[in-house]
Amino acid sequence: MAYATINKPTDYFNTVLYTGNGTNAHGITGVGFQPDWVWLKSRSESEHHTINDSVRGANKQLYPHLTYGEATDTDRLQSFDSDGFTLGTDVVVNKSSQTFVSWNWLASNTTASNTDGSITSTVSVNTTSGFSIVSYTGNATTGATIGHGLGVTPDVIIAKSRASTDNWGFFHSSFSSQDYMFLNTQSAKASASSVWNALPSSSVFTVGDNASVNDNGNMIAYCFVEKKGFSKFGSYTGSGSTNFIYTGFKPAFFLVKNTSDGSQDWFIYDNKRDPYNLMQTRLRPNQNTADTTNPAYYMDFLSNGFCLKTGNTGFNGSGDNFIYMAFAENPLVGTNNIPATAR
Repeated sequence: MAYATINKPTDYFNTVLYTGNGTNAHGITGVGFQPDWVWLKSRSESEHHTINDSVRGANKQLYPHLTYGEATDTDRLQSFDSDGFTLGTDVVVNKSSQTFVSWNWLASNTTASNTDGSITSTVSVNTTSGFSIVSYTGNATTGATIGHGLGVTPDVIIAKSRASTDNWGFFHSSFSSQDYMFLNTQSAKASASSVWNALPSSSVFTVGDNASVNDNGNMIAYCFVEKKGFSKFGSYTGSGSTNFIYTGFKPAFFLVKNTSDGSQDWFIYDNKRDPYNLMQTRLRPNQNTADTTNPAYYMDFLSNGFCLKTGNTGFNGSGDNFIYMAFAENPLVGTNNIPATAR
């Protein structure tokens, strides 16, 4: 039997809910670590998603549902703190009485220069949890390579131009060479050498000249690799009916996209907005809409995976292909669960 490499997933990823109060220096705690990547979204109103990371700096936002370049705003996320983060008064992140969700990841709380690729990058890497934040200056040249620092081949890469209006490039390990998707659109999987020019390696990822991944200016990428019992970046074929997908852990966070159907949204579910089964409250990374609860899109989070309970095209259309990112609440089997003699 395989054992988890991480016994306490909340040391590296955690979802925290909060209510805005409209006041300056509103501290959000309970994350359990100092986050390096924070994704915020209003649950109760149609407001922007915002993504902040420690490599670019706390005050700099990107919007996963939009093509906008980076914005600097000291009245949104103001700092990354030892147990969370601090907010200003902006309504996008801290409107009084409005409910919010924050998804938080730990990298290394530090940065280092990486010269593995043809473009030097600045990285914050956590090899234990398999996550790195990668800043680089694009050169709009096909075949450019960028060091990601993980030491193993990443399963997911999400890239965005900081300087200009471009899509969010998305790579998944189920893709063939040069396949891509865009996080900010409903589009199905497509293929072009101008986006991901080749499959990534244990040291670098390779880009084309498309501005979504290699604009002639500042870029940011978020890279993930699977860790047993903590994360799973898989794919499945929809059944149109009850469909169980094994992950090896009870999910805490689940992002899914139909790669076959270009009319379907991306969806995010988590164990804080729905602390008990049925899991049916979702947000759309490619839209600014508020929480939606609909029994046509529901599933169960189980101890060893997730079970899709309906055949809705968005996450289980018969014969369609799907990709997902999942992070654990609890591993199915961890080293804390077994006798020392068996470890």
